[in-house]
Amino acid sequence: MSLGQELPQILQQRLFFSGRKFNFEVNRLRLPNGAEGDWECVRHPGGALAVPVTTDGKLVLVRQYRFAVCRRIWEFPAGTVEPNEDPKQTIQREIEEETGYRATTWQKLGQFILAPGYSDEIIYAFLALGLEKLEVCPDRDEDEDIEVVLMAPEELEKAILEGEPVDAKSISSFFLAKPFLTRSVGS
Repeated sequence: MSLGQELPQILQQRLFFSGRKFNFEVNRLRLPNGAEGDWECVRHPGGALAVPVTTDGKLVLVRQYRFAVCRRIWEFPAGTVEPNEDPKQTIQREIEEETGYRATTWQKLGQFILAPGYSDEIIYAFLALGLEKLEVCPDRDEDEDIEVVLMAPEELEKAILEGEPVDAKSISSFFLAKPFLTRSVGS
């Protein structure tokens, strides 16, 4: 096996924090070249995200305050995958809670590693079509400050390209969904 194919050896794992949504650990590694060092990692159970599209082609986003960046940002509805939960179940629940819509048609767009430099979180992205507005919106989580926003795909793309506050998982998912957006109207 060449140097580029060998994996580092884990010498020690230390859990520094165990939280409700993620854990933080520091691992002592020995690299294939013999060097040793500490690597920090956020261990996350993964997240599921929907790109919801109304029958008239509008995207359903949420605008919410995010403490880490101290401002409101635009995002597609998303949530953390619970233990023993399928990501599709996660997003079916979250889209209703966060937006007040239910989708009748789901299509998997793909999955991607969100920030591999410090986290193992994987995002599972879905296209949500055939939206129905719920008469009674399920209760949102107490810690969510959300405004539901409808936006044309062209408006979102312009916002992204102009550097408006849109998070990375939503940008990635938008571009995964883009080939389907013109075909999905009326679905």
